Amino acid sequence: MLALVPLTLLLASCGSAQDTLNPQGPQAKTIASEFWWMLGGCVFALAVITGLLVLAWVRRGSMGPGREPGERAGWIVIVVFGIGVMVVGLVVLFFVSDVHIMGQTEQPAAGSTKLTVRAIGHQWYWEFDYPGTKHAVTADEMHIPVRTPVLIEAQTTDVIHTVWVPQLNRKIDTIPGQNNEIELYADKVGRYRGQCNQYCGLQHAHMSFYVFADPPAKFEAWLRKQAQPAASPTGELARAGRNVFMTGACSACHTIRGTPAHGTVGPDLTHLASRTTLAGLTIPNRKGYLGGWILDSQHIKPGNQMPDINLDGPQLQALLAYLGGLK
Repeated sequence: MLALVPLTLLLASCGSAQDTLNPQGPQAKTIASEFWWMLGGCVFALAVITGLLVLAWVRRGSMGPGREPGERAGWIVIVVFGIGVMVVGLVVLFFVSDVHIMGQTEQPAAGSTKLTVRAIGHQWYWEFDYPGTKHAVTADEMHIPVRTPVLIEAQTTDVIHTVWVPQLNRKIDTIPGQNNEIELYADKVGRYRGQCNQYCGLQHAHMSFYVFADPPAKFEAWLRKQAQPAASPTGELARAGRNVFMTGACSACHTIRGTPAHGTVGPDLTHLASRTTLAGLTIPNRKGYLGGWILDSQHIKPGNQMPDINLDGPQLQALLAYLGGLK
């Protein structure tokens, strides 16, 4: 029996990386509070029902033959009372959930947010665009200023996805041809994990992202840098890598601002080296992993839209040197 406890926690994927019950924003705290009230109500209801069942069992065991019909009137009152309590509890829960909490976590009022981020779902990665800037775009890692209300515009280029950061707010679907909105607000500096919560195909489970809540000054510096075009390669090897990128298949699918590469199939790579992860948080953004992804991405994330790239050793090393300089 004791061994079942850690096994249950393992199966439930308990942890702090994506924990609804470890809220770090006002909306998420409201949702977590409702959960605890619901849990308390369910425990109370279970205790009452269990007590009535035990009482009925004890009383029935003490009753003699022929006395059952005469005892039913009292039990009918108890049953009706119990049903009434449950109905009232459900009505209250409905009001709290669908009126009070939904109102607090709903689309923010116009003008109430200080920043807008467009979250665009792709099979299977996230693109984050910052309207109002000189086209600052990144992938799989959203940055927001801490203690600042941020409007998230959820969109999709293909099927239905879901933007969900459990520690900051409830989930919201991305519907083809529709723009849905939600607010994110982080109480403290940190990194919060998000996840697509709507099944969207083979790699749905590997469609995650991070939200970095930065101090305002650090966020502004990051945003200014992201809005700039790509840095020119320094060194002979990086310049050779730029040539590999531009003359090969890479430039047909990816954009690097400030260069002739304007592909829209894959993520924007203008500042690729500034990210900590790749492929929807599937692998870390390190040289060895990036090289493996370029040569054989289907082995790492089967079914993704990137074909395996056939490069020899010198070409790969040159390309990695160029991509490593895109900070």
